[in-house]
Amino acid sequence: MRVKLAYGRAGMTVNMPDNRTTIIEPLFMPSIPDEAASVEHALRHPIRSRPLREVISSTDTVAVVFCDITRPMPSSLVLPIVLQHLDHVPREQIVLICATGTHRANTKEELEQMLGADIVCDYRIVCHDGADRSTQTMVGRLDDGTEVWLSSELVKAGKVVLTGFIEPHFFAGFSGGPKMIAPGCAANDTILSLHSAKLIADPKATWGVTDGNPLWEKICQAARFVDVAFNLNVTINKRHQVTNVFAGEMWQSHRIGVEFARKTAMRGVSQAFDVVVTTNAGYPLDMNLYQTVKGMSAAAQIVRPGGVIVVASECSDGIPEHGNFKKLLRQAGSPDALLAMLTQPDFAMQDQWEAQILAQVLKKARVYLKAGFLSDQQIRDSMLTPINSVEDCVNEVLEEMGPNATVGVLPQGPFTIPFIQAREPLAIA
Repeated sequence: MRVKLAYGRAGMTVNMPDNRTTIIEPLFMPSIPDEAASVEHALRHPIRSRPLREVISSTDTVAVVFCDITRPMPSSLVLPIVLQHLDHVPREQIVLICATGTHRANTKEELEQMLGADIVCDYRIVCHDGADRSTQTMVGRLDDGTEVWLSSELVKAGKVVLTGFIEPHFFAGFSGGPKMIAPGCAANDTILSLHSAKLIADPKATWGVTDGNPLWEKICQAARFVDVAFNLNVTINKRHQVTNVFAGEMWQSHRIGVEFARKTAMRGVSQAFDVVVTTNAGYPLDMNLYQTVKGMSAAAQIVRPGGVIVVASECSDGIPEHGNFKKLLRQAGSPDALLAMLTQPDFAMQDQWEAQILAQVLKKARVYLKAGFLSDQQIRDSMLTPINSVEDCVNEVLEEMGPNATVGVLPQGPFTIPFIQAREPLAIA
């Protein structure tokens, strides 16, 4: 059977064996007939809140938070409408904050692609820098003593408006809502605590789980130091079209959005597969190998121990070169050594959470990677096996495993939360 995989901007079509392949995708939701009108309606008729225009007065200073380039958030649709509802506020009193977390700053060209050239020209935009303490303010401590440092631009604003989208997340359960504050606008040290090795290793720190997820609970605790005036989240389908809009009071609007996303994203299967083919949902999520760990983690939920994961991810932005992910992988050299290093009591380094989950995946299955912008050596240095063809790799592995071996395919990668039917979503062993 021919299967279209989300790969880069164009996608990739592959042939899979008809008699033993199962395609696992989110329940497809068509786009809302009029996306702009739906965003307008949500801003005028929010959940447990007055309309946005009434929440923000003309004398307020306002911080509007938006996703960075690694997220397929339709900000070019949402931001202009949000700003129209703030047109009674002088533009010099508004700052737009790009919630980069530990990611690199977005370029002017990327911002124009994401927001539109007019917004980039007309509004002050700040890309959060988690490494620059001079741009951050300490707002309090978590129960465990962790200092919560957030963007000073966020903290000093009279009113904070969050925009984002809700998707399954591999250790926070779901994205959106409070994640736009922390890690989105948090200092690297704060993020390290929120993503500690102990929390990442917790069985409930996984796809689709928020209740009882200790990592999610710490994110929420950090976010409560900010009085969010208004929240707007959307859900999207595999074409990156808006399927629903949730706006208003942050906690309630996000909770309702999560339940909607859960019903469409969670897909059960009857048993684990010998081989799982996955992606990282195409551009922009498959811009680099760091992000691609999410697609591997999704596949690991339904691959049998000792099985094979085959990944198609373009990685147009490399591993990437910024951050410590590349350094961590090369420094360790093996999954066991990496986990031993990361779980040392005094060890803490940016990006360790992504490296830890990759190591956990590699402890469960062999991982092969098709990445058009990475060299074979870069892939090997990342403890993965490079391949030129997804089809050829699958065929070779199936020949090795025998005629009864099964294949599961996640064409949209982490947009699907796969799980073994009648059980909780599997945590990686």
